[in-house]
Amino acid sequence: MSQISILSTKTLSDELRQVFIDANLDLLEQDFIEIKNTLFELDKINNNLIFSSQNAVLSLMEQNGWEALKAKPVFCVGIKTKELLEANGFTVLVYLDYASELAEIITLIYNQESYTFFSGNLRRETLPESLKKAGIIFNEIEVYQTTLAPFKISDQENFDAIMFFSPSAVESYLTNNKIKKERCFCIGSTTAAALEAHKIKNSVIPEIPTIEDVVFEVIQHYAPMPEEGN
Repeated sequence: MSQISILSTKTLSDELRQVFIDANLDLLEQDFIEIKNTLFELDKINNNLIFSSQNAVLSLMEQNGWEALKAKPVFCVGIKTKELLEANGFTVLVYLDYASELAEIITLIYNQESYTFFSGNLRRETLPESLKKAGIIFNEIEVYQTTLAPFKISDQENFDAIMFFSPSAVESYLTNNKIKKERCFCIGSTTAAALEAHKIKNSVIPEIPTIEDVVFEVIQHYAPMPEEGN
């Protein structure tokens, strides 16, 4: 029986790479997007901060004087973003798994507050549109840029599954490659929707949208751990 082969559309940590080795799954990693932080001024910052990704947090922490913002309450998307913020001294007032959920909470409960949204150049319109529609005071600062890094996978490579971690990675992958019979594992519903736009359905989405949970879904599908007691 041939070894199961998995493609990751981003480079994984050593710990996650070891998970595939331990499960006897073949793993190929290729970064299909590139992230570049930008310099920006820390002026005109409103009373509350919004982050929809870890990339935005990391970019902020490269700016001079960022520590002064730790006194401001934070609203963010994703448990990993929350953990990164808290590890660096921020107080996260609200976090949710998706931007649409965060927008709903802000517009329903925290609509009298003002916000600064630290975003990337390819961010979705979900949050800004919701805040504008609700008449909430906010401004937006672009703090990093995502660029596609298309790569042609050799025709000799055959994968059983592909892991996608962003809509941008989906677009980048499909620039030079096609999805045939591979099973797709997506970090969240927005990434899965990017595949559906190309008529690729039935993606596997973990309950919690993290890289680790995507990997867990792959391992459970192709190399499930035996239940305790068996």
